[in-house]
This record gives sequence, structure tokens and C-alpha cells, in this order.
Amino acid sequence: MVLKRIGVWSAAKLSGVVYGVTGLLVGGIFALMSLVGANLIPPEYAHEAPPEWLGPMLGVGAVVILPLFYGVLGFICGAIGAALFNFFARLVGGLELELE
Repeated sequence: MVLKRIGVWSAAKLSGVVYGVTGLLVGGIFALMSLVGANLIPPEYAHEAPPEWLGPMLGVGAVVILPLFYGVLGFICGAIGAALFNFFARLVGGLELELE
């Protein structure tokens, strides 16, 4: 069995969703780190610390912005990857698959 073509739209949609979910997980980790990190500043350096509202804003921003960024980037990369695969598969004959 030889895979000769990948649907660009379907690969882009799938990549966008996978990367979007990955961005949500990474954004959640960033949010937790920013909330915990804001509480780890020693009192003697409190006057040098960033404003108190910055930690929660970065945390919430990470949960909103990172999934969108990862999703859009995954969509674009999935489309480019599928298009490149289709182009080169025509030149070299595709990708041989062995399925059971």
C-alpha cells in the first residue's frame, strides 16, 4: 500500500486542533508557574518585584493566547507539510505503508 496524497485541508485542521490542545496544556502550566512564582519573591526584594497584577495577567494570557497561537501555527504548518508531502510524493512515488 502506498500513500500518494494527503488532503491539505484535513491535515491542516487536524494539526490545528492537536497544536491548539497542546497550547492549552502549555498555557495551563505557564499559568500555574506565574501564579506560584509571584508568591516566591522574598519580602526583602518586594520593592523590586513587578506589579502584583502582572502574574495573574500573564497566567490568564497564557491560557488564552498560547492555545490560539499554537492552533494557528499548527494549522499553517500542517497545511504546508501536507502540500510539501504531496509535491514530493509525486516526484519519488509516495510513502510505502505496511498495514495489517
